[in-house]
Amino acid sequence: MKLGTYLLISMFLVGTLNSLPAQSQEVKAGDLLISQPWSRAAPKGAETASSYLTIENKGASADRLVGASADVAEKIQIEQISMSGGGMLVSPVDGGLAISPGAKVVLAPGGHRLGLQKLKSALKKGTKVPMTLEFEKAGKVAVAFEVLSPAAKGPAAPKASTPADDGKTKK
Repeated sequence: MKLGTYLLISMFLVGTLNSLPAQSQEVKAGDLLISQPWSRAAPKGAETASSYLTIENKGASADRLVGASADVAEKIQIEQISMSGGGMLVSPVDGGLAISPGAKVVLAPGGHRLGLQKLKSALKKGTKVPMTLEFEKAGKVAVAFEVLSPAAKGPAAPKASTPADDGKTKK
């Protein structure tokens, strides 16, 4: 493997050191609710970056994320990440990503992502990157993606209760 590939994989494995929580932004487009849009920072000279978000379909009919665009990248591709033989495999999602009625689709590290290709500029931590998402039914939607650290795993989530913390603590 090339040195650049090792460096990229190392960035993903470092963890969430120095990551700031993204401010929760929600955008409504027809029956779709788009929330928690964020991107990983990419230094000047990097050719690719990853962006993530959650899409919830509150309607009665399916929709589909079919594409995206941004001034910072020549191309944005919907991708599926999987592990194969100890390495990361990136596969394009042909035909777009289906969002069934009542479903919540989460693009997150290790799953689906928006792959920004042939970056035209750096994605700097603490900035916002405007992108246009394109849906089959809801159409084009402008969304600002918060840029977190290169190793971020996502914006800070609300603290969930653990099974041991069921409200029945012994005194």
